[in-house]
Amino acid sequence: MNTKKIFAFFLSVVAATSCMSREVVAEPVDAVVFDIKRGVNIAYFLSQSTHRGDARARYFTAKDIRTIKEYGFDHIRLPIDEEQMFKTDGSLDAKAFDLLKWTIDCCVQNELKVIVDMHILRSHHFTSGSNSLFTDKAAQEYFYELWRKISEELHDFPNDMLAYELLNEPQTQKKDEWNNLVKNCYLAIRELEPERVIVIGTAPSQSYSGAKYLDLPRNDKNIILSFHYYNPFLLTHYKASWTSQRDFNGAVHYPGVTITQEEFDSAHCMPEAKNAVQGYIGESYDRSVFRKHFNEVLGVAAKYGVQVYCGEYGCLPSPPTEDRLAWHSDMETVFDELGIARAIWCYKDDKDGFGIIKDGKPDEAMLRAIHMK
Repeated sequence: MNTKKIFAFFLSVVAATSCMSREVVAEPVDAVVFDIKRGVNIAYFLSQSTHRGDARARYFTAKDIRTIKEYGFDHIRLPIDEEQMFKTDGSLDAKAFDLLKWTIDCCVQNELKVIVDMHILRSHHFTSGSNSLFTDKAAQEYFYELWRKISEELHDFPNDMLAYELLNEPQTQKKDEWNNLVKNCYLAIRELEPERVIVIGTAPSQSYSGAKYLDLPRNDKNIILSFHYYNPFLLTHYKASWTSQRDFNGAVHYPGVTITQEEFDSAHCMPEAKNAVQGYIGESYDRSVFRKHFNEVLGVAAKYGVQVYCGEYGCLPSPPTEDRLAWHSDMETVFDELGIARAIWCYKDDKDGFGIIKDGKPDEAMLRAIHMK
């Protein structure tokens, strides 16, 4: 893009954002062809991991990248954490960025696109807690600066092979807090990269229902609207150790009613465990429910003329196997029907159990369920 075009772009953006109540309207730039369909999250590598040095480098290798390509995936979603990529003084961790750049380069060589996802900040964690990002102006400015530094490091990678995801599962119930953060972070990146594809999730928690609250920049085709889907949570996170429902041992089902009143009443577990899942009694899920929920997101995306992306979905192996695989298969069917790109959580995971690679071996039944076999 020539200097004149960049300058015109920013005149329109600055004018559109001179008042916080006004929307961002960008001058048209060429739409980047960032076609994606099926992807996989690379968890516990540059995010949510204590591995460093050789142990970190060995966790995700060129062989893994080739395997992902052979399975038929066309992209990876690559979560990164601030504490891995940046030192406490804000300077880059050179080894972490070298590994990040090596990973992107290897993916590009294997014709896999990459979405770099800012997964966890020191000021923001997707499990809520004491997040200061939405209330602390200094934390917000620091967040924008982190993305400027990432952009400076990665801007040479092709626009049609690399995208940036601003923040994983923003934890705020106030739509203006997230929309204002999106505007400012978007501008920080656009100042350096007018044509980079930017992935913007919904709030709260990247839920499908949060799409209607998003104020996306207008007239920018190089944006992807992202949501996550783990419904019904009682099924997908059945007995998950980090949840309040971890001790619930009653029956769960898919498709149909997740748990009946009779099944709930007959479950033998502590009252606290029952209280955690009471809201799921009588809830019913099947393909028609998925279509209804996903269409809410598609409707918002159509208003802005942007792609839709389900950046995370998955189900633990703890519920009945038949139900779990049916959930996955129906999700894939509806994604295909509606033309929604997606990335399963996750590639390999010997920690929580979501991975399609377990103990170094592929889960063949899972691969068939997600239509990769």
